Amino acid sequence: MIPHIAFARSDVCQHFTAASSCQPLLPLLEQNQQKLTLLDRVFADSQTYKLQIIFTRIESPMIDGELPKLHYYHYGVQPDRYFYPASTVKLPLVALAMQWLNEQTAAGITLDTIMLTDALHPSQSSAYTDVTSESGLPSVGHYIKKILLVSDNDSSNRLYELLGQQYINQQLQAKGLTSTVINHRLSVPFTDDDNRFFNPIRFIDPVGKTLLAIPQRQVAVSYRNTGQPKLGLGYFQHGQLVNQPMDFTLKNRQSLLDLDGVVKRIVMPELFPEEQRFNITEPQRQFILRYMRMLPRQSEYPKYSEEQYTDTYVKYLLKGDEQLRLPEYIHYHNKNGQAYGHVIDAAFINDTKYDVSYFLSAIIYTNANQILNDDIYETETLGQPFLRELGHLLYQQELDAQQATNDTNNK
Repeated sequence: MIPHIAFARSDVCQHFTAASSCQPLLPLLEQNQQKLTLLDRVFADSQTYKLQIIFTRIESPMIDGELPKLHYYHYGVQPDRYFYPASTVKLPLVALAMQWLNEQTAAGITLDTIMLTDALHPSQSSAYTDVTSESGLPSVGHYIKKILLVSDNDSSNRLYELLGQQYINQQLQAKGLTSTVINHRLSVPFTDDDNRFFNPIRFIDPVGKTLLAIPQRQVAVSYRNTGQPKLGLGYFQHGQLVNQPMDFTLKNRQSLLDLDGVVKRIVMPELFPEEQRFNITEPQRQFILRYMRMLPRQSEYPKYSEEQYTDTYVKYLLKGDEQLRLPEYIHYHNKNGQAYGHVIDAAFINDTKYDVSYFLSAIIYTNANQILNDDIYETETLGQPFLRELGHLLYQQELDAQQATNDTNNK
């Protein structure tokens, strides 16, 4: 039995759009009386685990232009509470790269146009080939595929270099994603100064003609987190333990509300005012959705080994079978993240067989010793299993509710 926790109504409800109702999540979870060890453990100490959850039940689909009826359930959601967003920042980069392409009408650049990245700044690297693509050449579209299929870091960094900090952050602010800051590449040891330089990039046609040449750019002032957020009791730097909290002022930020909102802007853009949507075409939106849903084993270019990249490799909110395969009738659109002990997933899950669909976004922090950069986290022993247990419980409840509705209608 999940432990009962008393709580006051949260003003987080004001952030939700098209909500028919907004209420705490725990009473919904407590409807299930089975013993769920990890849920018991985490909810009993949710402050330590910095747990935040947003569950959005879809009561009815959108019909004749009317918005669907959405019911929001929340737990621990605090937009101002910092957590490291890890790879989840790649999803807004994907959407903004699509939008940027739309703005290059004169150059005639598409998803498949060859994109060559040069290097001028000492820390930069070039990219002239991509052996995982059918053509052997890089493009925005192929980078997006790798990001959504296996959360490829280099592909994300290439889109960051293309767009630059100023475009990224100004566009996110304008779309109402005000608790998001993207100010660095991922998994490379760049300084703040390095991250404010953006590679020169060329788009060329198949015979080598330059369609668009973008020079190296630089922003004078970095986009920083206000409040100087800090995590942990200590951290390792250059192999030495530093006995003080780690400063995340110059690290990326994305609240769970913003991440949940990015997923919803892609899946159901009609929920948002036009100025808060990504300026992408319907074919582009379908491209994103296709690769958010696609499993690594289903991809031809790039090709991935199922042994290394299981169905649940970047999908944490459902368990899969003994081989970690998800049923073909479950369409799981998501973006996950995992770093510094944080385990995150934000998804739209659509069971096409039983007509069940909902949104679920969650973050858990698993770092018992409170030391960062020591590679001693409980992400695989607690974080991922917790999200699978939570996701499976909510999926089963939605499945049971749908079955009860069908039984009633069939009487």
